[in-house]
Order: sequence, then C-alpha cells, then structure tokens
Amino acid sequence: ILGTMVKTEAVRLYAKGVMMGYRRSKVKQYTHTSLLQIEGVTSKQDSEFYLGKKVAYVYKAKTKKRGSMFRCMWGKVTQPHGQSGVV
Repeated sequence: ILGTMVKTEAVRLYAKGVMMGYRRSKVKQYTHTSLLQIEGVTSKQDSEFYLGKKVAYVYKAKTKKRGSMFRCMWGKVTQPHGQSGVV
C-alpha cells in the first residue's frame, strides 16, 4: 500500500497580497480601513470569494517579543473597493 501512494506537491492555504494604503476621499483618510490587492484578484466578482475571510499582516521587528522577531496584525475583508478587485 505504501509503495502505490502518489506524492503530491504541498498546497498553499493562503494568498499573498499588497497593502496599497488606506481608504480615503478627496480630503480625508480613514486609517482604520486598509486597502489590499490580493494576488490573482482582478475584478469585483473575483473579490467576492474573499469577503468575510481573515487577513494577517506579518512583519519583522527589531526586538524579540514572546521569543519571536515576527509580529502579526489580524483583520477581516469586509467589502470590495472599486471594480479592479481591491478589497
């Protein structure tokens, strides 16, 4: 049985993205809402899959906390922004 098992590649359970900035109007900037461009999402219809999903911003700090140099901020995708797939 072990000899007939097929090896498969690891499946990535996350999608990379870029933080583009904050939601804003002509005059005011809303710093409690960040805009993200998720890899492979190019339209409003594509972004609907990610609505309600959790988002993690992972970065490296200069000092250790709890034995790690990495920090993480969590958020949630709430709505699409425009027609180009930004959430």
